[in-house]
Amino acid sequence: MRDITQLDPVALRTLAVAVRLGTFEAAARELHVTPSAVSQRIKALETRIGRVLLHRVKPLEPTEAGLVLVRLATQTEILEREAVAELVEEADEDGTTYTSLPIAVNADALYGWFVDALAEVQSRHRVVFEVIREDHTRTAERLRRGEVVAAITGEPKPVPGCRVVRLGRLRYAAVATREFHATHFADGVGSASLAEAPIVAFDRNDSLQHDYIRRVTRRHLAPPVTYLPSVREFDRAIRVGMGWGLLPESDVAHELDRGSMVELVPGRRPEVALFWQHWRLGSSLVSELTDAVVGAARGWMAS
Repeated sequence: MRDITQLDPVALRTLAVAVRLGTFEAAARELHVTPSAVSQRIKALETRIGRVLLHRVKPLEPTEAGLVLVRLATQTEILEREAVAELVEEADEDGTTYTSLPIAVNADALYGWFVDALAEVQSRHRVVFEVIREDHTRTAERLRRGEVVAAITGEPKPVPGCRVVRLGRLRYAAVATREFHATHFADGVGSASLAEAPIVAFDRNDSLQHDYIRRVTRRHLAPPVTYLPSVREFDRAIRVGMGWGLLPESDVAHELDRGSMVELVPGRRPEVALFWQHWRLGSSLVSELTDAVVGAARGWMAS
């Protein structure tokens, strides 16, 4: 049996950087070596493992074995930096004693409450964050690929090597301005009107509006769509009558009570269950971040 118990940490980091940046050339620039050196390190690691770790395409694609080692490299780096940060009282001028945690988060959580959780942890520790905004249906894939250490996701089943904590349910209301509703839904909300009335979506991964249409009509319809990949502009577009869309019910409760906005189907409010998944690292930072995320979510989401 091949002995793979002693893996070169430099080669592991090189693999992780190459996967993250997508090319040998980009990895070489970050690591201050030549592209040939990057290729040789990864080739030596493949020889050691006895498996192909990368598909040499652009961007580079890790194999299943490659993903395992990317996760290992990222986990090792986080634990090393966390240990150094605990040992050093004052950060070096280049900031090397700070631990960096990559995290994938859906837009509504990011713009609603998630930053409060990050700030709480950062107030106590030398830590910075790389937050990747992604739809809740796709964040778990970031975990599987080893790109992030934790994610807010809609998947209750744990990604291999991860722990899952339920955060709660985010309830949405399908709303439009009173003027938009009078123009497009004067004859009621049904298949014909929903097929024609413009909708607003966050991006092409945002399926909330189309899912709502299917629940109401039991049909797959293709209304005209405006895509606005910003929570502020998405919200604004609905409020100025560019289309209808789903907003967190807490954000529109006042307008619905006043009558300035109208709910398409009163009382029919879809819910999205969200979960916090994180690697089982044995990291005190990740544990504290988990506690902070759960606490921040509690004030915004239904149980």
